[in-house]
Amino acid sequence: MSEQTKVTVSNGGFGSKLGFILAAAGSAVGLGNIWRFPYLAAQYGGGIFLLVYLILTVTFGFSLMVTEIAIGRKTGKSVIGAYSEVNKHFAPLGWLAAAVPVIILPYYCVIGGWVLKYMTAFLTGQGKTAAGDGSFFSEFIGHAAQPTIFFFIFVILTAIVVMLGVNKGIERMSKIMMPVLFILIIGIGIYTLTLPGAIDGLIYYVKPDFTKFSIKTVIAAMGQLFYSMSLAMGIMITYGSYMRKEDHLEGSVRNIEIFDTAVAFLAGLIIVPSVFVFSGGDASALKSGPSLMFITLPNVFDSMIGGQIVGAAFFILVALAALTSSISLMETVVSIIVEKFHIKRIPACLIVMGISLAMGMLSVLGYSDWSEVTVFGYQFLDFFDFVSNNIMMPIVALLTCILIGFVAKTKFVEDEVEENGEFKSKTLYRVMVRYVCPICMLVILFSALFMKL
Repeated sequence: MSEQTKVTVSNGGFGSKLGFILAAAGSAVGLGNIWRFPYLAAQYGGGIFLLVYLILTVTFGFSLMVTEIAIGRKTGKSVIGAYSEVNKHFAPLGWLAAAVPVIILPYYCVIGGWVLKYMTAFLTGQGKTAAGDGSFFSEFIGHAAQPTIFFFIFVILTAIVVMLGVNKGIERMSKIMMPVLFILIIGIGIYTLTLPGAIDGLIYYVKPDFTKFSIKTVIAAMGQLFYSMSLAMGIMITYGSYMRKEDHLEGSVRNIEIFDTAVAFLAGLIIVPSVFVFSGGDASALKSGPSLMFITLPNVFDSMIGGQIVGAAFFILVALAALTSSISLMETVVSIIVEKFHIKRIPACLIVMGISLAMGMLSVLGYSDWSEVTVFGYQFLDFFDFVSNNIMMPIVALLTCILIGFVAKTKFVEDEVEENGEFKSKTLYRVMVRYVCPICMLVILFSALFMKL
């Protein structure tokens, strides 16, 4: 048995190709698909944004994802060990990549707790109370008690799945949650399109308006794709280390792309037409982030016939999307602790859970008792989000491209992809990793720091 196979088996690797695809797709499908993608699509020309996003998915996103999964499967190690094995001089890059999920997981679970609160509100018939001028949301996050309870619940749910292991926990839950997520998002999308005036919103969303095409459209689509596919977080390297050698890597990545893009598109199919109906065709009503998810959409559901049921289904959908992503974030950190300190999975999970609860409380208190405390003008949650997403992740991806494109050479990845089949996109991959992706990462980093898209 090879060393890589030993590591995968000891970690309890994925038992099937479908399990790997659904777990990786579940990681990619998160809050970014649901509360950022529709906003960007509306802001940058609807259909033209979708077209640009799709082109980037099959080129830029594909190349980065293939790279990370191949590194993971070839080395059979967590993110720190994987980078060190590719090239010992790039060991610090592994530590930088490992720091990303450590920073993201706590505040992501805080937002996950917000989603659980709204899911509970709609399930218990309080959807009308949640709608309004935004006071329900501001009062909720403005007092630490309830956000802390829901945050703790979300972290515990995440930890339970991770404690069960890769095969019995992550894979099994992904096979349940991902189909349910798709059924919910398709069902809500169909219902939304039956609303009076929804077709106008649909046309705006899917019809390309080439007059609205600009370099900002490309940058926005590139940034969204980068964040939504769980790249440069160590997740795909970790999941790649659990992937079976007999499964075709290139085909698996294509399937993950299809899942991720489909959910992002369908989320927009729900949100854009329904907000259009609610706002009377005002595209500016589509705002990014919490204001869309926790203020605008509850009002949209409240205005619908059967909105209480639709709202409950929607927030169940969002909770599942958030949970699949938080599971992958925690698993990445747990895998590092298990590998570096040689301790068992459950103690490692408890350690990560404790760290997440402690760090997450900064984000909880940052909107309540410590609301006047800021870091460089940011509240704690916003600061953690900016540093991890806009600075650390682009740097990790840029250095990964340099490592594979010019130091270890693309053959390192190509050989792993060709373990069990032809690498059909080999030429495209070489060009993307060596030249296009590094430029893209510099553009994303520059735009985040200076243009603040």
